[in-house]
Amino acid sequence: MASTVGAAILPSSMAAAAAARRSSLPGHSLRFSNNLSLRLHQVCCLRWRRRAGSAGRVTGAGGVGSFSSGSGGAVTCFASDPDQLKSAREDIRSLLKTVFCHPILIRLGWHDAGTYDKNIEEWPERGGANGSLRFEIELKHAANAGLVNALKLLQPIKDKYSGITYADLFQLASATAVEEAGGPKIPMKYGRLEVSTPEQCPDEGKLPDAGPPSPADHLRDVFYRMGLDDKEIVALSGAHTLGRSRPERSGWGKPVTKYTKDGPGASGGQSWTVQWLKFDNSYFKDIKEKMDEDLLVLPTDAALFDDPSFKVYAEKYAEDEDAFFKDYAEAHAKLSNLGAKWDPPEGFTLDDDSKDPKPEKFVASKYSSGKD
Repeated sequence: MASTVGAAILPSSMAAAAAARRSSLPGHSLRFSNNLSLRLHQVCCLRWRRRAGSAGRVTGAGGVGSFSSGSGGAVTCFASDPDQLKSAREDIRSLLKTVFCHPILIRLGWHDAGTYDKNIEEWPERGGANGSLRFEIELKHAANAGLVNALKLLQPIKDKYSGITYADLFQLASATAVEEAGGPKIPMKYGRLEVSTPEQCPDEGKLPDAGPPSPADHLRDVFYRMGLDDKEIVALSGAHTLGRSRPERSGWGKPVTKYTKDGPGASGGQSWTVQWLKFDNSYFKDIKEKMDEDLLVLPTDAALFDDPSFKVYAEKYAEDEDAFFKDYAEAHAKLSNLGAKWDPPEGFTLDDDSKDPKPEKFVASKYSSGKD
């Protein structure tokens, strides 16, 4: 949703010049399908923001960076500034290399998006990736225990880059954490609007429970509500290859194991895998083998091999890491888009994948103990 700014801030001459620039682009329809139109749009927005600066910081109900020029103009700025998102991504990479917070950043993005209900059309009532998880009322939901720590890690980055929305920041951090842990490149897009008040947060009870009476049915109830299928449920479950469960937060897992006693970070908890800061397919292998009592297997984890439909994919991913990476990347991107409202309407990508810098080779043994 955009805030309207009068012609005193964006003179009609500037609006006319912007329109002339757009009209010179064949087939241009504000979809920014090429780099030239994107740069023209950014230049126009930048000039307008400079003019608007004297009038104070302008934000719409949709969040930071969402503007329009009013009835006399045609300039609409993205929900998030693409250049600031790129800079924020570099800061997140640096954070991951020093704090090793990959698991909790992934969880933050998931839990912000995972409240989506496909049966509700209105935004933000439908939930999903809208940045609502920054509000205390939602952080206090039982399923979000501990996520306030993720928000504290990202808040300095958000303060530094005020032209991006929380909705985009949470999903950027989640995808970057997967990639920096050695996982697949996630085909992300950005431009998510954010909710503006805690009254817009979803009700509690939208996220999965680790130990329901019928684990497979519960997983389907939750993920089918989001519009996800059995393959996507199993693929997304594979992200448990990263991280630990802490009994003081979730009620599940051991207080400490031989794999978590030395951290990194605060020691303790029980991990699903030996090298719990390396993204690979060991989660599926370890559940299948069930050979190590120091590795966690929740009822919803075991269901992946007990349920006939889930088992087809779990067995496949245990044998074929490339297949797991491919399906995971697609499922993660789909999850990150659930319920989002976009500006521009089709979203935008940050760069061409072939030009994106490759993360340094991740050696999990540097950060978590256990067998090779």
